[in-house]
Amino acid sequence: MDVSVRYALNCGLHAVVEGILHAAIYGEVLRHLIADHRGVTRCYRYEMSFEETLRRHATKANADEFGEVEMREWWRDIDPLPGVAEEVIGADSPLPHTLRRVLTDCGWT
Repeated sequence: MDVSVRYALNCGLHAVVEGILHAAIYGEVLRHLIADHRGVTRCYRYEMSFEETLRRHATKANADEFGEVEMREWWRDIDPLPGVAEEVIGADSPLPHTLRRVLTDCGWT
C-alpha cells in the first residue's frame, strides 16, 4: 500500500486509500503517508453498524468475492487512527452526499 500510494502521488495523481484498515496494523504506514504528503490530505472514518456495512457490501460489484464470514474477521466497530484528525461519516450519510463532501473537501469539484 505504501509503495503504491507514494508512486501515484509522485506521478502527480490523487490517491484514495480505502478499506477496513485496522489502526493497529496500518496505523504507522498511514501516519507516514499523511505526514509525507505535500498536498491536500483528508481523513475520514465511517461509523456504522456491522449490519449496515454488510448491507452496503451486498450492493458492490465484488460482493461475491468475500462475505460476512471474512468481514467479521476484519471488522472493528470503532477504530480511530491515533494522532490523525479524522472526520466521521455516519450511516445516515447517503453515498451521493458523502462523495460530494469528500470531493469538495479535497478541492476536486
